[in-house]
Amino acid sequence: MEPIQVLVLACIQGLTEFLPISSSAHLILVPALTGWPDQGLAFDVAVHVGSLAAVLICFRHEFAAMLREGLRFPPGGGGEHARIGWLIVVASIPVGVAGLAVDARLSESLRDPLMIAAATAGFGLLLLVAERAGAKGRRIESIGIRDAIVIGCAQALALIPGTSRAGITMTAGLLVGLTPSASARFSFLLSAPVILMAGGYKTLQLAAGTADVQWSALAAGALVTAVCACACIHVFLRLVDRIGFAPFVAYRLVLGGVLFWVFT
Repeated sequence: MEPIQVLVLACIQGLTEFLPISSSAHLILVPALTGWPDQGLAFDVAVHVGSLAAVLICFRHEFAAMLREGLRFPPGGGGEHARIGWLIVVASIPVGVAGLAVDARLSESLRDPLMIAAATAGFGLLLLVAERAGAKGRRIESIGIRDAIVIGCAQALALIPGTSRAGITMTAGLLVGLTPSASARFSFLLSAPVILMAGGYKTLQLAAGTADVQWSALAAGALVTAVCACACIHVFLRLVDRIGFAPFVAYRLVLGGVLFWVFT
């Protein structure tokens, strides 16, 4: 991979993984516009490592408290952080089950550019509906088991490329009454086990292959992804209660339109 390709794709991954705008839509559009070859499985693993590192760094205190309280004996003796940690585990189950159930041929067919364009625009409009549906006053501490299941089932829809994992979990958070920042924070915390599962699966695929690995490009990609993702998470949490989701919905509609134009 050329250095410019590493830099651009890693920046895109770092930003779009945590914004509600669909990373898959961007990663299919950029090569189409630039003529770059597919970045390969090894690079996908590297940017997953970078994304995971970013969320663990940004929420290191929360994750440390979840582990510290969650491992107390007897089980259930932990505090609020342990409760949130167990809700994250519960919310991660649907996407894990769905990922195992989706047939490889079906998964490949869903990567059709026009399908991604439709999902980008359609789920963007759903995000707007969720934002306008009613008052959003609940904080992350109010999330219960039912909310976690709803958000977790919504997250499974992110297996459809173009949906945006961040976007659909924030949409579900808004629909159960969370504030924009609370829905974003829970979405970011929930991303850690999902990225770990996806990265682990891709790592197993990589280990089974025989392709040469450009270690310097992978290291650079992981680092750039982590830096961009950390900045994205920090800025988004500071601004989302003020600006809402309408700018991201508008961007998704434009992006979906560009995808339709390029691939038809």
